[in-house]
Amino acid sequence: MRRQSRVGFAVVAAALLAAAGCSSSSSSSSSSSSTPAPSSAPASSLPASTGTGGQGAQSVTSYLAYTGGKSGPANNSLAPVDIGFLNQQGGASAIGPLATVGAETAVKYINAQLGGVDGHPLKLVTCFIANTDAEGTTCGQQFAANKSIDVIATGGVAIGIQPFFTAIGTTTPVIDGVAVTGTDGVQPNAVILFGDATHVLGPFGTYAVDVLHAKTAALVYPDIPGITEGAAAIEAGLKAAGVSVTAVGYDESQTDLTSVLVAAHATTADMVIPYSDSSGCVNLAKSLIQLGITDAKKIVSAPLCLNGQVAAGLGGDFPIWTYAIASSLFGDPTDPGMPAYIKVTGQFESPADAPDPWNIVAFSQILTIDRFMNEIGYANLSPSAILAQAKAFKGPLALGAPALDCGLFSAAPAVCNDRTQFFLYSGKNHWAKEAGWLQPPS
Repeated sequence: MRRQSRVGFAVVAAALLAAAGCSSSSSSSSSSSSTPAPSSAPASSLPASTGTGGQGAQSVTSYLAYTGGKSGPANNSLAPVDIGFLNQQGGASAIGPLATVGAETAVKYINAQLGGVDGHPLKLVTCFIANTDAEGTTCGQQFAANKSIDVIATGGVAIGIQPFFTAIGTTTPVIDGVAVTGTDGVQPNAVILFGDATHVLGPFGTYAVDVLHAKTAALVYPDIPGITEGAAAIEAGLKAAGVSVTAVGYDESQTDLTSVLVAAHATTADMVIPYSDSSGCVNLAKSLIQLGITDAKKIVSAPLCLNGQVAAGLGGDFPIWTYAIASSLFGDPTDPGMPAYIKVTGQFESPADAPDPWNIVAFSQILTIDRFMNEIGYANLSPSAILAQAKAFKGPLALGAPALDCGLFSAAPAVCNDRTQFFLYSGKNHWAKEAGWLQPPS
């Protein structure tokens, strides 16, 4: 192991990033008493759904009605409507590489069947960050210089996100799906539809106490940007719920993770949390099996392992764990909104990519941006009009949480959701809902 750490949490972006950075200590110690507990919406502000998955009866089942488009193809003779799209991919680590696939699928579908924006075809203008902050600056400058771009969508971006926002300024709206650091949440021109890691990972604590009745937890994660921040949020949510946590970070090049799990007391913990991007999920799954830790109810992870490459590395199936997800779940048979997504992705992309949560989120992002544009009208499109429409949006969000409240959290005004649902996976695409949309512990 390169290091062991028990990282702290902060709601304010700078404090969260500082807590993650401080985790390089070689000792395992409690978080500072000055670290604030995770904030939560009042219980009455975002009503939880009950019964079925997704949004229940409010689930979006018609994308034509959702976007306000017109049935049929866009008119390719008309000027395109450009949407900037930023993602972290192509480098040493990628949080959500398939976000780009989801965005591209949505654009293809909108142009083929939903009439674009007032008949004008959508065009995705992409820029990718691979390894450096400088690439974030470059992407921001490219988007800022392109006067045809009135809005930018993002995938899973940790590296270079602050330089990116600095470069684009505060005029052009940035519509996030899930933000992986606290940077996006404090930006005046950002709207985070599905929530950021600080808020949507906090419900791990609520789940630990209310469902598992856990008193101890083991948390292991690779030390890479975007994952350390999420690990801090998970740990903070568990501590706020009164759960004793041993959190251990490891070098992403390490493949045998049995010693990491042992150091985190995973063999005796009531709850085990393997938290990684998709590249580390196979190693975590194999090491858990090697240690005889196979109780799927107590192994709880974020949905980053629901990836075709992970399944291929484990003989054709996902790890048999419980998963938290801040969007609809691909295999949820109780979600009325999922059949429409399955139908569209079956037409426009590889079936292996469709279950990936970043694909689901980015697909919804682009549909929702198209909705905003149709509501405004092509002739009236502008960055300010799109930002105002996005900030006022209350849902229902396609494939998202049951209600949105952008601006509810004073420390992170761009965040619109802090709810997560939990599902037990038993293999071969069989899922059981363990808990509906939970919030972080108050």
